[in-house]
Amino acid sequence: MQNKRNPLNVYFVKVAWAWTFWLLLPFIAVTTYQFAGSKFLYGPTKSVLMVLRRLSALLVGTAIWYVCTGLFIYIENLTGACSTSSELREPRRLYATKQECHQDNGIWDGFDISGHCFLLSYCALMIMEEVAVLEGLSIDQNSKLHVVVNILFVSLCFLTMIWVFMFLCTALYFHDFSQKILGVLIGLSAWYGTYRCWYLKPFSPGLPLPSIPLSSKKYSYSR
Repeated sequence: MQNKRNPLNVYFVKVAWAWTFWLLLPFIAVTTYQFAGSKFLYGPTKSVLMVLRRLSALLVGTAIWYVCTGLFIYIENLTGACSTSSELREPRRLYATKQECHQDNGIWDGFDISGHCFLLSYCALMIMEEVAVLEGLSIDQNSKLHVVVNILFVSLCFLTMIWVFMFLCTALYFHDFSQKILGVLIGLSAWYGTYRCWYLKPFSPGLPLPSIPLSSKKYSYSR
């Protein structure tokens, strides 16, 4: 796993947010709609509105991913310098970005906050938060919906296992210790700031498993 071109890194980790987004999208939509109807006894219109509200958590996650990865690139460019094999023979050129350096086959040395540690920790925690809705969901075990939810749940569990495994590989083989720690801290902060702080507020995407009447808590989703 020390090779960055290994299949798990190329086809999964490099597009980790896309995998997380597109698996959570149907899971949140289906479970939230069912939850709204069975627990709160909402009609179709109000249930759809609740689904849209919960799906906005994915938009928040996308914004966090976009801003943080952009910030990491900016910091690496700001703190880096380029080393090229030709700098002894030719006048030294100033490189503004890592991309410019690589175009001349140079090696860029900057503070590279681990985007993998950030994103994999954030994605794994987000999946764990979202599947918590199954604790309060009641679905007929013989229904097609039960099969769909099971498939999505197993897929999300498998994806989380990949994220944890690749997180450990990154921790062992790539980046400096400070770069990995900072990446993890940013991922944890993004999770805590949303699911433990903001999502508790009324004007937010809300939690996957909101407060429900005590009379409804005796039901549970059976896998």
